[in-house]
Amino acid sequence: MFRSRSRDEQAAPPRESAELTKQRRDPQAPKGRPTPKRSEAEALRRAVAKPPADRKEAARRAREARRAELARQREALAGGDERYLPARDRGPVRRYARDFVDAKWHVAEFFLPLAVVILILSMMPSMQVKNASLLLWMGVIVMIVVDSVLTGFRLKKALAERFPDENRRGAVAYALMRTLQMRRMRLPKPQIARGEAPRR
Repeated sequence: MFRSRSRDEQAAPPRESAELTKQRRDPQAPKGRPTPKRSEAEALRRAVAKPPADRKEAARRAREARRAELARQREALAGGDERYLPARDRGPVRRYARDFVDAKWHVAEFFLPLAVVILILSMMPSMQVKNASLLLWMGVIVMIVVDSVLTGFRLKKALAERFPDENRRGAVAYALMRTLQMRRMRLPKPQIARGEAPRR
């Protein structure tokens, strides 16, 4: 009945200040999510505002959403934005595997140009040139196999040391498939120069 007024006043301000802090967010503070593009935000707002009237409308909206997602993934593959990469390219293990491949020269990345040269040589009328092209072809295959085995062994060891608690399944095969592509045609695009250490 005769409570102290000063105690009530002391207890009230912390709750009010906490509520004010929740309501007011510093404009410079990060939101914790990427800002969507205007077209994406408008498409999402339209999709939420109007429920689909029939199956055709629902299918059309699903196609538009899928198309927008694929466009975002293409941009991520070209620019290296890991937030929108396909599931097979995401994660620190896959990033390290890509960097491990991109940091070195590999025989397999020259497979297509060498195959074209060997094909041209094999069509020459001279028997000696044809024999030389056959030997060159066998030599290229052997070098690719040896380089792939060594790359796979080194990458497996490096991944075991750096990511002992991560899921590393399929990372070596993923990296070896990347070696078969010419550097300028690799997706996601290489993010490091040759000779640089892979990112952690």
